Amino acid sequence: MFKHLHQRMLRLRARLGSFWSIILGVIYLFLIFCVGIGFYMNYEDWDFASSFYMVVITLSTVGFMEVNQLSEEGRIFTAFMIMCGVGGFVYIAGAFAQVLIDGRLQIMWGKHKMMKEISKLRNHFIICGHGRIGSIVAQEIMAEGYDVVVIEQATELIDKMEQDGILCLDGDATSDEVLMNAGLLHAKSLISALSNEAANVYVTLTARQLNPSINIVARAGDKSHISRLELAGANRVVLPHFIGGLRMAQNVLRPTVTNFIELAVRGGIDLQMEELEVSSESELADKDIIDSKIRPRFNLIIIAIKKESGEMVFNPGPKEIINANDTLLAVGNKANLNEIKKIL
Repeated sequence: MFKHLHQRMLRLRARLGSFWSIILGVIYLFLIFCVGIGFYMNYEDWDFASSFYMVVITLSTVGFMEVNQLSEEGRIFTAFMIMCGVGGFVYIAGAFAQVLIDGRLQIMWGKHKMMKEISKLRNHFIICGHGRIGSIVAQEIMAEGYDVVVIEQATELIDKMEQDGILCLDGDATSDEVLMNAGLLHAKSLISALSNEAANVYVTLTARQLNPSINIVARAGDKSHISRLELAGANRVVLPHFIGGLRMAQNVLRPTVTNFIELAVRGGIDLQMEELEVSSESELADKDIIDSKIRPRFNLIIIAIKKESGEMVFNPGPKEIINANDTLLAVGNKANLNEIKKIL
């Protein structure tokens, strides 16, 4: 029992950090306060109000006169209480100075401000892990102008993100509380890019239970793990090593095509591929490709149409009907893509 209590105290001390000393100092003064009131009430036969006032003026060392005449033992007790009280105040002052030196108050204020900003986000992206994969994901999404919240446990990565102005949470992504603090209920997508395979499965499963409608992309280290992540609720499973190897092979087999795609993705040329979801109120709904006048009006190329049923129509013909809730895969410059979004 005592061992269990000791372990809990150690965990609490580690969590509170520099504030642990301040709390101990406050508890110490409170005990002295109670002992002092008890002594004056029981030994000196004073009432509570007089005892309380005597303890206050004694511990504060303001130098007021004694409330009532003290016995010799009462004076000795009061002298010791003054020494203990002054020592307690000095201890608390030192602990508070240490908190200021450590910057804990500033850190707490910064975290409070960050949590307030995160609580206001809507349709943002949550990234679990800011390692080699997660950091690239965050950069790419932020470059597109979207809000990102990163969940990470490594202190050095948290410090770097705070310096770079990235919204982040210091915590375990497998925790329900941490995911909720990241705004899971209002997020558009969650990317689980943790290096631990089991953690990615657990994050996916937890996120899907808390928000059934969220889009989840999970990282896998092996093809055999894809089915587990999909079963846990991932909409997409990505194998970084497989994609990296595939890209290297394509650089050798089809270097011109690969260079063109890389230029488009990295912004080397003013070209972008975008998903355009057609709403039921859009003027494009229930029109064919020719009548929609997408090419002459917006100078965009429709390379595929994803139907509401999930069917993919590649290289659609001029008479292909665009239905409500279809998703158009369009290629063109960014300005034209932004223009067509206004009529969707």
